[in-house]
Amino acid sequence: MKRRKFIKTTALGSLVLGVGCSTDPTKTHLITFSFDDGFKKSFYRAAEIHENYGLKACLNVIASGHFPNFKAIDQWIRPELLGNFKDWNHFVSRGHEVMPHTWEHLNLTKIPLDQAKANIDKCLAYFEKNLDGYQTEKAIYNYAFGASNKALDDFVMTRVWAARTGAWWFMKEGETANPIPTNTKPIRIGCWADGPGICDDYLEKGINDFLASPGGWLIFNLHGFDDEGWGPVSTNYYDNLLKRLMDIKHLAILPAGEVLKMVS
Repeated sequence: MKRRKFIKTTALGSLVLGVGCSTDPTKTHLITFSFDDGFKKSFYRAAEIHENYGLKACLNVIASGHFPNFKAIDQWIRPELLGNFKDWNHFVSRGHEVMPHTWEHLNLTKIPLDQAKANIDKCLAYFEKNLDGYQTEKAIYNYAFGASNKALDDFVMTRVWAARTGAWWFMKEGETANPIPTNTKPIRIGCWADGPGICDDYLEKGINDFLASPGGWLIFNLHGFDDEGWGPVSTNYYDNLLKRLMDIKHLAILPAGEVLKMVS
């Protein structure tokens, strides 16, 4: 499918998405662009781009990423690229959403369950102490690597509102979107990602397919812009993507927490 086809072929009119759009029953399709890890340069860019369209960015950060002893996870997540809680509180003050993305970016399925649980609790406690306005019971815990299992999810969902994990491990074949929430019960939500290179084409195809579907809640797990992070998105592409998506009446672009607030 050619790029931008979903805008060129639609006759759905236009609507500027604002704060109140989450309660609009005409929104059959919801998209969350969920940025992970805490890349300082990219997260400031994400906030600016979203603000230009009256949107809130969805930002998920590693709790200990700013510690002096934090070591590189891989070639993409390096300490010198990450921000700190002064940055994260600044984004909160601007109306953006900041949520936990693990304590130290471990794959929790590869360590003992008790250790994984302790790691989760340590992360959530740090957010309680250091992020303005944060409440664990209203939080979304975003697993590193999208890696979880039923035991981990069951544990996390006794503490937070939602556990965001890789859709590939629990969704049925052919499913790509989460159902739009209808109650306040803690839920597991699945995300999709692509990398390690630029993910523009992957996003374009996924959005086209989603818009041709009956609807639901599609979550893309992004990281940084251009040259930052695993599977980065191009700045110009992403900016133009949001501009095009704003013209679709039945679509809302929301942080994950704002979607959950629809049923609160």
